[in-house]
Amino acid sequence: MILIKLGGSIITDKTQYKTFNAAATRRLCKEIADSGASAMIVHGGGSFGHVLAKEHSLQDGFRDPRQTAAVARVQHDMRCLNLMVIDELLSAGIPAVSVPPGSCFMMEDGRLIFDDPEVLLSASRLGIMPVMFGDVVFDRLKGFGICSGDQLMEALCGLYRPERAVFVSDVDGLFDKDPKANPDARLLAEVTRELLGGVSSDSAAADVTGGVRAKMEAMLRMASPERDCVLVNGSAEGRLYSLLKGERVISTIARGGL
Repeated sequence: MILIKLGGSIITDKTQYKTFNAAATRRLCKEIADSGASAMIVHGGGSFGHVLAKEHSLQDGFRDPRQTAAVARVQHDMRCLNLMVIDELLSAGIPAVSVPPGSCFMMEDGRLIFDDPEVLLSASRLGIMPVMFGDVVFDRLKGFGICSGDQLMEALCGLYRPERAVFVSDVDGLFDKDPKANPDARLLAEVTRELLGGVSSDSAAADVTGGVRAKMEAMLRMASPERDCVLVNGSAEGRLYSLLKGERVISTIARGGL
């Protein structure tokens, strides 16, 4: 099984509040379906989650009663986004169901607590794809916090033991410095813990879930001798399909673990 995260940067316009990129999402869902790969999907929040979460500092937990309206709004907006992704998966012929992370997880000081996988495993056994997504989740110590799609990927790697984890973003991979500001930025085809230590912290813009560097750290934690973790550009038509078919494509592979 292959675990796939559709990043918020590719399924939404992160600069415009609640702007869904239907064309890109439809194409990526079709590429997944056409590849014939056995897959499970997580997706990010993009402009449906990050804009209000950042504005109200929801990643820091409960600080002010005025945050509660933003918690409710972000959960609402994320469910709207999730249902649009589900629509595209169904149209591509993939039997997908929505599984909000709060239905399976609590958090404790920002750490996911995953006590009962029955909902997810029951769906999978029936050949139904459970689709999870980044969201606001209640926290035993902080009141609430941001459960990122990358955290979900780590948790699901532990549960399903996929042969590969694929992160679909809007960049070719990890660069040694910010490619938008540095024309000589070099794409890193492979990343290890040692190599990541020398990568500029400005190599990608951060968001409330940490940006590309945090993503690569999560990928290294998921990597093992049995599992590739790959960051690939979903903006390039056909690239995800080729990767899922086992072809070598432009990407960054995390190797060796943390």
